[in-house]
Amino acid sequence: KLYHRTDRIMPFNEQHIASAFDRDLEAIQAQIMKMGGLVEASIRDGALSLETRDEELAEKVRKGDRVIDELEELINEEAARVIALRAPTARDLRLILSVIKISANLERIGDYAKNMAKRTSVLAQIAPVDNSAGALRRMAREVEVMLKDALDCYIQRDAELAHDVIERDREVDQMYNALFRVFLTFMMEDPRNITACMHLHFIAKNIERMGDHVTAIAEQVVYLVTGVHPDEARPKADRTSVDLKG
Repeated sequence: KLYHRTDRIMPFNEQHIASAFDRDLEAIQAQIMKMGGLVEASIRDGALSLETRDEELAEKVRKGDRVIDELEELINEEAARVIALRAPTARDLRLILSVIKISANLERIGDYAKNMAKRTSVLAQIAPVDNSAGALRRMAREVEVMLKDALDCYIQRDAELAHDVIERDREVDQMYNALFRVFLTFMMEDPRNITACMHLHFIAKNIERMGDHVTAIAEQVVYLVTGVHPDEARPKADRTSVDLKG
């Protein structure tokens, strides 16, 4: 009597499903990297438009945010489709969910870059305050490099680099604290600086928040690689609320 060896067929089917999942995941990760590249450019161009008072470049950043939003929607739709069709296992499901969280953080960073660009047209009509725009650009550059490294560690599954990105957020917080004190001093010295400094502080806070979202991406990478969330009790180095109370 002949028997059909279904146990020989199953591994082939599983391999077929796995390869389809891998292809789907590669496509989604390609979209993540595209989105990340656009967000990096938005940070860079937003800060440059502020420093050079280039309203045309600022407008480019504002319009470009729509593409970033559309990519997030596409990634979410593709991730939902993969979950529905492939029924991923626990580890693969964690991978898909990390993609959704990373794209959400990228979208928020893009929003902050857009907000920074929105202030350019207002500040272009106001006398510059010392070298504040240059300082903001340096702070934005630090966040941009952090984001590049966070995306690299995601692709490479490099938890060590991810931890390094998380630690570097302290430097961004310290830069923000220093700028906050500078703006406060300028406003106290001359009330005519108040309007400009309020706008500049808003931008500095946006950049500081960008750093927080980049940190969230790096923390997601650590969880993805190790299965353990980084210490959630990591203290923030933003001391502006303490300075105000003092």
